[in-house]
Amino acid sequence: MSEKFIESRNKVWLASAGLLTIGLVVGGYLLGDGLLRAKMADRSVTVRGLAEREVTADLATWTIAYSAQSSDLQSAQADIDRDTDAITKFFGELGFKADALKPTGANVNQYSSNGIPQYTIRQRLSLRTDDIDKAQAAVARQFDLVRRGVVLEDGSGMSYTFTKLDEIKPAMVAEATKDARKSAEQFAEDSGTDVGGIKSATQGYFSINSRDGDAGGYGVTDTPYKKVRVVTTVNFYLD
Repeated sequence: MSEKFIESRNKVWLASAGLLTIGLVVGGYLLGDGLLRAKMADRSVTVRGLAEREVTADLATWTIAYSAQSSDLQSAQADIDRDTDAITKFFGELGFKADALKPTGANVNQYSSNGIPQYTIRQRLSLRTDDIDKAQAAVARQFDLVRRGVVLEDGSGMSYTFTKLDEIKPAMVAEATKDARKSAEQFAEDSGTDVGGIKSATQGYFSINSRDGDAGGYGVTDTPYKKVRVVTTVNFYLD
């Protein structure tokens, strides 16, 4: 084998080895850069955002439960009819229309005491109105019913409901997301990064509670002043 051939073969081998080395270096760089980019793209922070809003209920429902007892069924029924008339007149004087008050249930219980039959009639009426001020006025004057001889049983009470949640949901979700971004920005500032777009988000459950807690007291189980609350969980990319 001639010296020229050996020399030429060595040059080819060295050139190939050089190209392979360069290829490995470039490939390693690209692989490392790709992994770094993937790692950076995967960096994120999960935070929660809160939104609260005070609202006023737009529906009032008052359940009125009362009863009458007698050893004679007709007498018990007469007492119930008298109480029903008193209740109807009471709400009429307050300006409620006749159809605002509806019967929602009645039952008769019979038993014997010392061999004498006893009858208990229980009846329930329900007031449903969107006039919150008028409903509050009715609750404030409920002892007028007692003075008229109507004894309200346990289970009587006013409940206030906010029915327009769908109207404020979008704005509240936006507020909660904005609040979450503030928390993410604080985290990013502390860690020397920037907040990117949203990677994922979960909308929390909307809760509606009395603004100041249950009012308590006789015949009052709720207040018309509500607080709507939602917490969202948002995962932000970090740049």
